[in-house]
Amino acid sequence: MPLKALLGFYIYMKYAVGLDDHDKYWNVADPGWAYGLYYAITGPLCMGIATHFNEAGFTTENTYEMLEKYQITNLAAAPTAYRMMMASDAHKEMKPKLALRRASSAGEPLSPEVVNWVSDVLGCPVMDHYGQTETGMTCCNHHSLEHKVHIGAMGYALPGYRVVALDENYNEVSAGEEGQFAVDMENSPAFFFQGYTWQEKKPFHGKYYLTGDMVFENRDGIFQFSGRDDDIITTAGYRVGPADVEGTVLEHEAVAESAAVGKPDAKRGHIIKSYVVLRDGHEGSDELVQDIQNLVRERLSTHAFPREIEFVDQLPKTPSGKIQRFILRQQAHEEAQTA
Repeated sequence: MPLKALLGFYIYMKYAVGLDDHDKYWNVADPGWAYGLYYAITGPLCMGIATHFNEAGFTTENTYEMLEKYQITNLAAAPTAYRMMMASDAHKEMKPKLALRRASSAGEPLSPEVVNWVSDVLGCPVMDHYGQTETGMTCCNHHSLEHKVHIGAMGYALPGYRVVALDENYNEVSAGEEGQFAVDMENSPAFFFQGYTWQEKKPFHGKYYLTGDMVFENRDGIFQFSGRDDDIITTAGYRVGPADVEGTVLEHEAVAESAAVGKPDAKRGHIIKSYVVLRDGHEGSDELVQDIQNLVRERLSTHAFPREIEFVDQLPKTPSGKIQRFILRQQAHEEAQTA
């Protein structure tokens, strides 16, 4: 990684995380992974600000203990951590005295329910941020910059970057259209990625770095994550982003986590299948399946609701907390073949 990357780390910590000299900062991410290495260690140290670590495995209880013991004021974590905290009753039982003023999230979009929960229970705003291992963070809702915040959206380009959405011919699309998220390298002085060591992938097209993620650019310039290009579900001719379905399923009071994938179907090409982890005290039933389906129909559309829902104990995730949808896609594909 070039030394230039330190500039990008500094910009993210200062403007998106909103870290300052008075903060007690904790990034929950494992430092063996990019978000932890870049923004739990390198970023805060670039600013000369101490950082905290918890070597214990993540639980909601030890998270509250850490926040209270060290009076953490600035927190960063994956969405999974916030969802697990929201699904637990630990806050009611422990009644921790918290000092949080800002929270940040990266890895997957936050649902409105999680955003509101963080505000109401943890007592601070939480901002969604987007990035990749290769590029670091590039698109964020910034704590230290004034702009409109659209809950569930990636936000705006990080200072030092110009980001765009491209169509299949690599032309920049107009606001309101879907496209592949890309970085305009010629107009992004903070961009530092130089390519893969063995050239195993070629993510560049002309002046653009291609992320492989699909987004919408709203009329006011905010980018909205739709899904990985290979995660997008085409059902009965409609393209549906899993993030929209998952976020809506999460609005149900019984749901702790959800993941949506396409399952092969002879009639529609694919149907949407949701894998759902329930909160403590709730059990799966046909009635609950119908309740969740109706919720998605009302919030999204009749073509975007999950025609199948499977209740599971946990979702497959990477060590950094990202849902591994390709595993679920493979399971759904095998189910379709044996049906």
